[in-house]
Amino acid sequence: MAHVASESPEKLEDAIVRSAEATTVHVRAAKAGIGAVIFGQEEVVERALITILSGGHGLLVGVPGLAKTKLVETMGIALGLDARRVQFTPDLMPSDILGSEVLEEGAGGKRSFRFISGPVFAQLLMADEINRASPRTQSALLQAMQEQHVTVAGARHDLPKPFHVLATQNPLEQEGTYPLPEAQLDRFLMEIDVDYPDLEAERKILFDTTGADEARAKAAMTAEDLMAAQRLVRRLPVGESVVNAILQLVRSARPGPEAGELGKLISWGPGPRASQALILVVRARALLNGRFAPSIDDVLELAEPVLKHRMALTFAARAEGETIGNVIARLKARIG
Repeated sequence: MAHVASESPEKLEDAIVRSAEATTVHVRAAKAGIGAVIFGQEEVVERALITILSGGHGLLVGVPGLAKTKLVETMGIALGLDARRVQFTPDLMPSDILGSEVLEEGAGGKRSFRFISGPVFAQLLMADEINRASPRTQSALLQAMQEQHVTVAGARHDLPKPFHVLATQNPLEQEGTYPLPEAQLDRFLMEIDVDYPDLEAERKILFDTTGADEARAKAAMTAEDLMAAQRLVRRLPVGESVVNAILQLVRSARPGPEAGELGKLISWGPGPRASQALILVVRARALLNGRFAPSIDDVLELAEPVLKHRMALTFAARAEGETIGNVIARLKARIG
């Protein structure tokens, strides 16, 4: 089932294949460049790239010191994006991110307001430790993410294109964190867990990062290349079986009859935005792997990072030791 109708199927397929082959070369070069700097986090790198290729925003969750900041900085270089970083703290104000109006006096004594843009006016924004800022500041950024513009003193200011946020979040058990509300978590296309590296990767990190020469990323794409890749992702055809798998998975992750016995464990589940996210990320994963159409394997691989921040378990289920990861694994097992 292809979701584009204006061209004949043969011409459309030829055009997609030609574009996809060229784009895959760029994207794979970017992935290799990032992997040369970030060791032992292949899955994290792939999922972060998929998030950007899908046109979305990502939430990286992990304890400090796992190269989350370095990953975003390296991605900015590899993808040819203007990248900036904001360290979130409890006293950070919305104007520190969005920008503010300042009163200036001209040569003739005439006064006027001038807008000074904040760090959100970047193509790739690193929101470091987003859950350390107050809810008011969090919501200012998340509104900009959703609407692609900011409004200051009644005037609208459009954000650059492309615009992506990769936010990092410390585990919620840590001191001084403000959990993101559910509606704001839903703005993130994927939640990507950043875990500790294995022994060999950590050994490589030790030698590479403490020597005289440290690996540096090189630009493999431009912002224009990336936007062309994002347009291509939306043109990739999606088979009926993949669409059905997405719908079955998302609908069964909600409390109610479609979840069966697992429905009793789920307090609330993902809305249609999760289905939209899944259909985009499976196309992006296919493109990243040199395929021109996604498969059910792509759905199963990316189900957890798309769904887990969009659902919650009941108190009784949590008391019995159930986790969202286990519930999603059982839902995935129902799909052949």
